[in-house]
Amino acid sequence: MQHCQAFLSFPQKWRQTPDKSPDPSASPPSLHHHFSFPPPASLHLSPPPHPSLHGLFRFLVVLFASICFHACSVEGGWFRVGVLGPWGCDPIFAKALPSVAAQLAVNRINKDPSLCKTSIKVPDYFLFKEPCETSRALEAFVGFHTKASAYIGPSNPGYCDSASMLTKGWNKALFPWGCVGYEMDNVRSHPTFARSMPRPTWVLLNMMKYFKWAQVAIISSSEDIWVETATKVADSLRSHGLPVRLVIFMENTPHGIRRTLAKVRKRRELRVVILCMHSALIGGEAQKLLLETAYDMQMIDGSLVFVPYDTLLYSLPYRNVTYPALKNNSKLLRAYDAVLTITIDSPQVSFYEAFREAMDRREVSPLFGTIYSSIVFTAHAVHRLRKSGEWMSGGNLAQHTRNLAFQGFSHPIKTNSSGAALLNYLILDTNGLSWELKPTYRIDMENHMVHFLGREIHFPRGYGPRKDSLCWFTPGVLCSGGEDTQRTVHPVITTVWFTLDIFSSDHRLQNENTKFGSVSVLQGDWAWLKRLPHGTFSSINPKTSDVFELDMRHENVNPFLGFFHDCGVFAIMTEFCSRGSLEDLLLNDDVKLDWMFKSSLLLDLIKGMKYLHHRGVCHSRLKSRNCVVDGRFVLKVTDYGYMFIILCVPELLWTAPEILRTGQGGFHGTLPGDVYSFAIIMQEVVIRGPPFCMLDLPATELIEKLCRPPPLCRPVVSPDYAPLECIQLMKQCWNEQPDKRPTFEDVFDQFKNINKGKKTNIIDSMLRMLEQYSSNLEELIRERTEELEIEKQKTEKLLTQMLPPSVAEALKVGGTVVPEHFESASLYFSDIVGFTTISANSEPIEVVDLLNDLYTVFDAIIGNHDVYKVETIGDAYMVSSGVPVLNDNRHAAEIANMALDILSAVGTFKMRHMPDVPVRIRIGLHTGPVVAGVVGLTMPRYCLFGDTVTTASRMESSGLPYRIHVHQSTVKILRELNLGYKVELRGRTEVRGKGIEETYWLVGRDGFTKPLPVPPDCTAPVDKQYSSRKYHKSVMFFFFVFFFKKI
Repeated sequence: MQHCQAFLSFPQKWRQTPDKSPDPSASPPSLHHHFSFPPPASLHLSPPPHPSLHGLFRFLVVLFASICFHACSVEGGWFRVGVLGPWGCDPIFAKALPSVAAQLAVNRINKDPSLCKTSIKVPDYFLFKEPCETSRALEAFVGFHTKASAYIGPSNPGYCDSASMLTKGWNKALFPWGCVGYEMDNVRSHPTFARSMPRPTWVLLNMMKYFKWAQVAIISSSEDIWVETATKVADSLRSHGLPVRLVIFMENTPHGIRRTLAKVRKRRELRVVILCMHSALIGGEAQKLLLETAYDMQMIDGSLVFVPYDTLLYSLPYRNVTYPALKNNSKLLRAYDAVLTITIDSPQVSFYEAFREAMDRREVSPLFGTIYSSIVFTAHAVHRLRKSGEWMSGGNLAQHTRNLAFQGFSHPIKTNSSGAALLNYLILDTNGLSWELKPTYRIDMENHMVHFLGREIHFPRGYGPRKDSLCWFTPGVLCSGGEDTQRTVHPVITTVWFTLDIFSSDHRLQNENTKFGSVSVLQGDWAWLKRLPHGTFSSINPKTSDVFELDMRHENVNPFLGFFHDCGVFAIMTEFCSRGSLEDLLLNDDVKLDWMFKSSLLLDLIKGMKYLHHRGVCHSRLKSRNCVVDGRFVLKVTDYGYMFIILCVPELLWTAPEILRTGQGGFHGTLPGDVYSFAIIMQEVVIRGPPFCMLDLPATELIEKLCRPPPLCRPVVSPDYAPLECIQLMKQCWNEQPDKRPTFEDVFDQFKNINKGKKTNIIDSMLRMLEQYSSNLEELIRERTEELEIEKQKTEKLLTQMLPPSVAEALKVGGTVVPEHFESASLYFSDIVGFTTISANSEPIEVVDLLNDLYTVFDAIIGNHDVYKVETIGDAYMVSSGVPVLNDNRHAAEIANMALDILSAVGTFKMRHMPDVPVRIRIGLHTGPVVAGVVGLTMPRYCLFGDTVTTASRMESSGLPYRIHVHQSTVKILRELNLGYKVELRGRTEVRGKGIEETYWLVGRDGFTKPLPVPPDCTAPVDKQYSSRKYHKSVMFFFFVFFFKKI
């Protein structure tokens, strides 16, 4: 691909005479020689009057030239800016018209008196067209290093870091608008890097913190630029401690989109889905299909919020703007009710209003304004640098982007003292019915605040996603989450760096309720990563570090492996226990726990705490969640010695009352306080329920009762759950007076006697448990077999509803269905008169509801007759009798009886959206030979073929509303049956493809008492065109009456 360039030219005033403009065709000077001297002749200096002064004259010339060189290096010099983007390979990016944006920006800069010293002129506008593949884009960028002095871009975050390092080596500035990585904000590592707009993930963090939505999934389309964007966004959010549960690179096919959304639907904890792809509002086909599919899969129910990522990069218009993508697609409109669009606020003028002043309402991508503002941003930085007199370099230029304030294309642009852009963003919303987006909240990036604008967000079904704990966004608070990248670990004593693979919490070894942190691999062994508040290795509390430096070696104490610190994540590394925490084990109903097994777990806990207290370590945070169980069902105490605490009310239920009253919570621990916590864990294990679950009180009220006795607030445990000695020991351990609580030495001695001399052997418990597991497994297999049989029956029922039972049986065994000839069968055809007119005056969803309601009535009727529903095509309904099951000549009677029942039901049928408009159908019946067979392998259909099918269809199409048009072949059999069918001769009728034939009206039967609707005109001539026109007029009249009543 041939790469071309767009550059801004800052000409030197002394380079040409004032009355002569630079030659646009001339090649710009080399970047390595920004400044050049005029030839000596142009100085017009007179020769020296005496040869002896020749040396002095040469010295003065050199001195004068040096002064000119210094001044010009400050004032002028050619300065070119390359605009990077996938302008040639991505049609939506190309709609940003970067060359037009550059032209308009330069025109404005030349007219700005505050920027007169830069005098920007661009004789030619070319673009640095980066390929859409990341590797090729980086290769192309390397080739641009001699063609510009600074760069706007890149748009692909995949090579932002590499581009920043390259420009650092070239000493040229980089002004990106698509870069996501947080690491590039480090001025020391990236001195030539300066953002012209806030980091998009900061905007997302402010929004998510305000609404307390922490659980995130990220979906990207298959293009390289969006795959890289999704990866960088995930890394950035994880660096701030948020749990990014899924990062999916979606295949842009219907099947791939369904598979992607199925993965999202399985993760019930998700709140926000970030869509890294082009917005559907500006032509993004992948996002449109994804939202439509989500609507079809019933995922637009308020439990998830979809956030387009690309709208964070520009100012999306919203004032008096109707989006055709929503107006012309009712499904997308309804799906967009679950979308929150975050975009740059343009308080003074909207995008299209601004662009209308520049071009005559030519619709382009809103990214146009971003490119325009970035060029003006660069010009202000260049102007400041030259005004300061400093040397023109990439680092100096990046430094002069601080404390800027000017009007961009459609919004003000401002930076603070550190160079961070301070733009305002809007959260736009639609109610699923309007074609316009309305502002609901403003995100103030200067103060990191979210302001309500007076209009609530409209969520589907009236409610939004559930809120997450604020601990995800609060420094100094513990939360668990998953990571999916490579990190490093700092052991306390040796401080050696280990390579660590961290897996997301998808890799759970237990059921979905298991509350693991990040499962990881450390030197080939499984390890567990426990997230801690943000900090550094050097800022660890010395007391905590002293505890970790103790060589804790005990079978019931989970060993500490080291600290983990990277990318803003600070965590503790311990051994991984595959059974999860004690809380997880108690909540797992599939695990049967008898008293022997419970006592074994409690004894392990007592041994572990006895060991810690013997080493002088106070746990201070003992709870069932901090007790882990390994693969051999051995309980181990973990999280001991931490000076950090989860400051939320439910975590305090294990804390001793005397500690709660100090107000220090888990920051202050005592040995008797650990004994109290052990008693609460005993209650959990004995009754297999949460702390204080039998009191049925909220956590806040329980904490208040614990802090302010009397009366004393303690769990109530029935003797049915455990031996009486165990309950008495439990009560001793939660005694209100700490000095009267037993030590873990005493607890250990008493607990050994609880089983009346029997040893709580884990092996015996395991053998007994295996026997129980065997019984449970047999019961589980039986339940699964019954469920499988039920599902099989459902599948077979569905198959027999789609195909005849005999055909379905043949297909199930893998056989072929041979076409079959039937000598005589009766067929029924019907359709809705004026269906085209009804459809034209209804929404598509209303048409679907109409057909569903009507065919539901028909399906209920045919269940009472010996008939087979062949198919429905639009408003046409086809039924047969005598096929595929033979029934002698009764097929004509069955079809006739069914037609009378259907006609009677239609007479009282009402459309939900237009109840005053009658639904009239035409019915045609015919009897004759047919051939039936299955057509196709994918979605096979049972079809009928033959002249009888065509004639039956012609009977329907040549009939009249509310009439059953019957061929003489059917009338002949009905008369032979002598069942009292009433037919009227219609006369000789022209049947298309058949000529003139005698046809009849079926008007009733002896014993048939159901009311039939009165045909509009029984004596009307057989002119379908006339009849259709007349009915259309009738329908339009009813429409008029209907809407008149509405008004």
